[in-house]
Amino acid sequence: MKCIVKNARVFENGRMVVRDFSFADAQGSRNGEVFLDSKYVFPGFADVHVHFREPGFSYKETIATGSRAAARGGCTAVCTMPNLNPVPDSPANLQPQLDAIHRDAVIRVLPYGAISVGEKGEALADLEGLAPLVCAFSDDGRGVQDPGMMREAMLRAKELGKLIAAHCEDNSLLRGGYIHDGAYARAHGHRGICSESEWKPIERDLKLAAETGCGYHVCHISTKESVQLIRDAKASGVDVSCETGPHYLLLDDSCMQEDGRFKMNPPLRDRTDREALIEGLRDGTIDMIATDHAPHSAEEKGRGLEKSAMGVVGIETAFALLYAGLVQKGILTLEALIERMSVSPRKRFQLGGGELERDFTLFDLDARYAVDPAEFLSMGRSTPFAGAQAQGRCLMTVADGRVAWMQND
Repeated sequence: MKCIVKNARVFENGRMVVRDFSFADAQGSRNGEVFLDSKYVFPGFADVHVHFREPGFSYKETIATGSRAAARGGCTAVCTMPNLNPVPDSPANLQPQLDAIHRDAVIRVLPYGAISVGEKGEALADLEGLAPLVCAFSDDGRGVQDPGMMREAMLRAKELGKLIAAHCEDNSLLRGGYIHDGAYARAHGHRGICSESEWKPIERDLKLAAETGCGYHVCHISTKESVQLIRDAKASGVDVSCETGPHYLLLDDSCMQEDGRFKMNPPLRDRTDREALIEGLRDGTIDMIATDHAPHSAEEKGRGLEKSAMGVVGIETAFALLYAGLVQKGILTLEALIERMSVSPRKRFQLGGGELERDFTLFDLDARYAVDPAEFLSMGRSTPFAGAQAQGRCLMTVADGRVAWMQND
């Protein structure tokens, strides 16, 4: 059955064009042709940093709920982080996640394999066995503390044609901190996390990447120093890419409240860090935007800043918040936002997909509304953007020719 969007604004070859857009509904779930006027068609977004919590922590999120939430946000591909139980450090330990993906995912879900056994940083995981089954290697949630181990992981990953995606955090510099070591922490008596705990490991790893030739990706950067280090490394020819999250681009520690929904790792930094991230996004230093969608239970996020679990959700609201906060304010073009949310991550991580007619998302960019966590499809509800004004509502997401999400379906 053919569905038609009349006078659609379609993203093609890096620009928006106006044309009728038609696609075949492989499921035949529509009763007739769809005639929508002046809507926007984008290649499905690809989020390379999500936590769907299954296996091991399904009370927080599952492949079923996470993938449906992702589809509602316009995603047709996501990469799931390995801090699970069991940790996917071997094909056998990865299999429960693959089984859940095959059974329950409504979009393409590609798992990471761990860098080290149990993400403990003591011995390398079975990288050779995992390589055909995973999108990349990461010990997300923990930094690889031993430079020798990181160097060996990079050498192995290069041989296997896989990226190392690094959570960069020097444990020796944390000193019990749980929010940014800045004005808010000092004013409210909180222990801070210094920026150096992020950028020093990046500095170390960039040297190792230059030495080994490994493709290196830096997860969720949050500091101005990180931006400059990666900018300089790119200029010198290092094979490096990086991501940042919507919350780091739209918020800083002046927006903090005494609430666990403002606690994530890395933390919200200073205004100057946010400005540097925006400039890095504009000049291409930051290749992509990834949500670090990290659901927890209400109880885990209800303990205040000091004791709440690290992590916030965001996969359902990322585009709409970024469109309102960056595109409508003239900071970034719509085309550049689509590039960072779809084209660049697919290319860097070799994810495939994103072909229009079979892999797209349809948005109404006139829709303006306040973010209401009670309406989320994700099991997680903790977001610093609760009540914030969003612009743009996903009407439909089609993944591999099948309707993964439809408004009011």
